[in-house]
Amino acid sequence: MRFAFRSERAFREEVAALVLALPLSWLIGTTPARRFEMIAAILLVLVAELLNTAIEKLADRLTAERDEQIGHVKDMGSAAVGVALAIAGLVWLYALGERFGLV
Repeated sequence: MRFAFRSERAFREEVAALVLALPLSWLIGTTPARRFEMIAAILLVLVAELLNTAIEKLADRLTAERDEQIGHVKDMGSAAVGVALAIAGLVWLYALGERFGLV
């Protein structure tokens, strides 16, 4: 995790989001379970980012040349991060809706 933090800006941004999410979850989450879900959603993003970083670093070590299949693999890793971000966003939006009586 230390290497990812030092070498990946996206990972640092997601750690910052986690740091902000911890106190915000107490303000927004209406139950302990909801707060747990909100934090877990951010942690899911970190997991996806770590896996994506591992895939990209390994792919870069295989060849410096442009390889279409490696490009597809890297794109799938990035897509996994995007899906995790969407899940986190939906969880947080639902929690906000719940807090303000919209859900």
